Amino acid sequence: MRKFIMSALMAATMLPAAGAMAQTGELRRDRQDIRQEQRELRDARRYGDRRDIREERRDVREARREYREDWRDYRRDNRRLYTLPRYYAPRGYVYRPVTAGIVLRPGFYGQRYWINDPYRYRLPRPYAGQRWIRYGNDVVLINARNGRVIRVINGFFY
Repeated sequence: MRKFIMSALMAATMLPAAGAMAQTGELRRDRQDIRQEQRELRDARRYGDRRDIREERRDVREARREYREDWRDYRRDNRRLYTLPRYYAPRGYVYRPVTAGIVLRPGFYGQRYWINDPYRYRLPRPYAGQRWIRYGNDVVLINARNGRVIRVINGFFY
């Protein structure tokens, strides 16, 4: 009986992951479609006439639109990935929007704000000496040595 219950629990936890992987594969195929349409547009510019170029531009726009729609659906369906507990700034500080080049105080990029698994959130891999942190509802890539902001993704978390 115990084995049956354990296998049922494992199956229940694996099903949502399989659905997310299917959606990720669909997004990957959409990106490949965009690249293919861009190649065809490049060829149309090189060898085609105006009508061909106009049609290929429309195809590229449609492929990008489909990709954006699929990405929105993915985020909506996996909303639990992008919701975290309430953000608490270091004592005595409040959230203010940041831009690349600003230097954050060490309290803002301490270990409690680290995003330990950036792949879970589909963030690019940070280089050595860099770290993704949560700053309010934003995700910030910082230089871990001096706290300088390298990249900001605003409104990443809900």
